[in-house]
Amino acid sequence: MSAAFKVACIQNCADDDLTQNLAETEALVRAARAAGAELICLPENFSLIQVNDAMLLAEARPEETHPAIPRFRTLARELRAWILLGSLSIKVESGKLNNRSYLIDSDGHITAVYDKIHLFDVNLKAGESYRETATVEAGDRAVTARTPWGVLGLSVCYDLRFPYLYRALAQAGARYLAIPAAFTRTTGQAHWHLLVRARAVETGSYVFAPGQCGVRRSGRATYGHSLIVDPWGRILADGGDAPGFIVADVDPGKVDEVRRMIPALQHDRVFTGPEPQG
Repeated sequence: MSAAFKVACIQNCADDDLTQNLAETEALVRAARAAGAELICLPENFSLIQVNDAMLLAEARPEETHPAIPRFRTLARELRAWILLGSLSIKVESGKLNNRSYLIDSDGHITAVYDKIHLFDVNLKAGESYRETATVEAGDRAVTARTPWGVLGLSVCYDLRFPYLYRALAQAGARYLAIPAAFTRTTGQAHWHLLVRARAVETGSYVFAPGQCGVRRSGRATYGHSLIVDPWGRILADGGDAPGFIVADVDPGKVDEVRRMIPALQHDRVFTGPEPQG
């Protein structure tokens, strides 16, 4: 069993200024490392949220020229920390984007890459509507990554609403689940804490869920409340409404303890149906 470690979740309010967003996020990563964090997780789209989809598509970069990647690879190597880039908008051959997460080790190497599978197409009240499929090409592969502390399962934001993904990650060996997000204020107030805690409880895993907060010049509001949750569903840290970071101690043995008490991952059954009755 691996030793206990500290994890941090960064909470920022990215707007349409890439340079400023990267500088502010780097400062928060440095502060989290100074607080002892060995794994530092950033939110979805931490580097840029544009006014509209057309502008986001126009500003997107291919992987080889995106400035966030070499910058945070260098930072990880300098700080001797693992850094999860929650997601970046990466231009791909189709002309659309991948909403892509990167895990960087303490030597600055990219050890895992995950493209968001479930895309956020919703119609909320008061005309609040989102069409991620207009600009983003969905991924089709679940991803786990080996870390010094055990296996980490990767996901992004709207994936949170699809529990079968997290069960598959846990069944594949994940002891920790990363859920970087930019949840809307509307859906976050209603569902964020409930869903994050549920994913932890269902799988007996720690959940690291860094989120974006605040209101942008465009008026888009994100919920914040980055969370670190233990395998029993207990909230160890909550980021509230403002930019900053949260940090918590992670005990890998807690995963084994909870999974022994409630071995639900061993109790899956094959079944048929449902079929209409009557």
